[in-house]
Amino acid sequence: MAIFSKILTMLRGDLREMGQSVVDQNATTIYEQEIVEAKAHVAKARQDLTALMAKQMQSAREIERLQKEIANYEDKALQALQKNEAALAEEVANKIANLETALAEENAAHQSFDGQLQRLKGLIVNAETSLREHERQLAMAKTTESVYRATSMIEDSMGSSGSKLLNAKESMERIKQRQQDHADRMQARAQLDSELSDRALDAKLAAAGIGELQDKKAEVMARLKAKAAPAGPDLAKVD
Repeated sequence: MAIFSKILTMLRGDLREMGQSVVDQNATTIYEQEIVEAKAHVAKARQDLTALMAKQMQSAREIERLQKEIANYEDKALQALQKNEAALAEEVANKIANLETALAEENAAHQSFDGQLQRLKGLIVNAETSLREHERQLAMAKTTESVYRATSMIEDSMGSSGSKLLNAKESMERIKQRQQDHADRMQARAQLDSELSDRALDAKLAAAGIGELQDKKAEVMARLKAKAAPAGPDLAKVD
């Protein structure tokens, strides 16, 4: 029996934890629904307040009517007394007394309306102020939850696609290398074109007898002639 009781206790604990987990996971949704329901109650309270204000206005009109009626009957009672109609005046006085009783009751009701209206207005103002604060808190909670969700998604994405990011980085490095190779080839081609152009020009100059090679040839011939010049007279003497 004791074991069965402990099992029941364990099950109740598990149910409580499950329920609390559901509440925690849906706290923002529950909070928002509570605000929606509170706003509905406030709207109903406003309707009730409007109805109460209407009754107060009706009460004010009834008080005004009773006061006018009392004044009218008082005037008639005075006229009856002036005509020595004591019995009629007494009957009118009884009517006035009933009207005054009704007026007193209506005044009491009107004052009660005043007190209730002031109290309800204060409650509604406080409730609306509290609702606005809760709505601000809800907006902040939603924003924070969205940020946390986005951060979690980014972290999960980074964890699951780290190799993809690495591959993407390697691909970018290969692209950069290909671009650098292309740039180097273009530079080498330009340099080669320049060198070939210079050689072609040198060849044309050489063909025309202009250039460093022709100058060197003339220099060598002049030097040889200079060396050969002193040997000339000796050969003549031998002859």
